[in-house]
Amino acid sequence: MSPVVNAALTSWTLNPGLIALLLAIAAVYVRGWVRGRRLLRGEKDPFRLGAFLAGLVILFLATESPLDTFDSLFLSAHMAQHLLLMMVAPPFLLLGHPMLPLLRGLPRTFVKEGLGPFLSWPLLQRVLKSLTAPPVALLAFTVSTVVWHLPRVYELALRSPSWHGAQHASFFWTGILFWWPIVQPMPGKAPWPRWTAIPMLLFGDILNTALSAFFVFSGRLLYPVYETVRASQMGPREDQIAAGLIMWVPGSIIYIVPAFIIVVRLV
Repeated sequence: MSPVVNAALTSWTLNPGLIALLLAIAAVYVRGWVRGRRLLRGEKDPFRLGAFLAGLVILFLATESPLDTFDSLFLSAHMAQHLLLMMVAPPFLLLGHPMLPLLRGLPRTFVKEGLGPFLSWPLLQRVLKSLTAPPVALLAFTVSTVVWHLPRVYELALRSPSWHGAQHASFFWTGILFWWPIVQPMPGKAPWPRWTAIPMLLFGDILNTALSAFFVFSGRLLYPVYETVRASQMGPREDQIAAGLIMWVPGSIIYIVPAFIIVVRLV
């Protein structure tokens, strides 16, 4: 067996706490989904169930697979991990329209007496409405993307486990904010017009393309940490170019396809 293949098969992180949390969220969602189906069946229910569970699987792969182990060795592995955390897992989770199934899946007493007063708190509702507004969500997503890829900040995250965790949490949650007004997962009328998702997606693609092109066409190694640790015959510059291409091509597809679908539906 190839040493690279053997390393990939034996490099799963498998954090018991995170796995238990993801399984618990899946169980609560499925329980709530089944309860909801008993009340009212919808054509999109199976799709939403599959999308949400797929989002959890993608989140697991991003954090527990060899991508997480190799992120300090290969910039390309780290960029693939970031793509999953920011651009793939969040929209899949939101396509599951998770709020009602998760609430239905929890014990009713806990929801009514514990979460109910908190979720109906006017200040909380105003804050959530502001955070998921397209301008704010886009700004948070842009700042997170740019700041965490600055060389000094990026290498700080690689050296410090706590900063590394903060980086991944920032990518994921700003991804949730970015995709929220695009997917519009809440029941009822959305507070923003549907067309606002189009400029958001186009700006996201421009931002992703600019960052990817910087990796590909930069005449220098952006992150010197990858120069000192090598695990294959691929050099650090080739690794950096591969990282840029991983973000560029799949990333553009992730942004352009939903924008096209929304345009077709609006016409």
